[in-house]
Amino acid sequence: MRKSILESLKNRFESYKDIAESLNDQKLGEKIDAPKHKSLLEHVWCVIGARESYAKAIENGEWSGFTCSMSKYTTLEVIEKLRSSAENFLAVANNVTEWTDEREELLLKLSEHEVMHEGGIIRHMYAIEIDIPTSVQWA
Repeated sequence: MRKSILESLKNRFESYKDIAESLNDQKLGEKIDAPKHKSLLEHVWCVIGARESYAKAIENGEWSGFTCSMSKYTTLEVIEKLRSSAENFLAVANNVTEWTDEREELLLKLSEHEVMHEGGIIRHMYAIEIDIPTSVQWA
């Protein structure tokens, strides 16, 4: 199962890269008129932070809190942080020698988190009329 989840995550990572490359700074911060709705920037900030935080947790074998290294909040930074957080996460996952139940659970939670945000991003992109890349499986 772990292999399938990691393969799914790789696909999500590619989708997010393609999504980010289709954005600009204006669209990144644009909101839609819906209660408690996040901008695309807020979604990707959370995705990047989760990747960084879950990589650390899987490496350490336990959850140690959420952090996000984003600081400039531009499309260029989003593209770079999505790339680096994906590469780092996969490097950590590939270097784990003992997959405990806790590590497996952390991996599953990150996978769920990626899919949940991708759904919100797709809905947002439809609402503000941005073309959705073909690599986005759920659109």
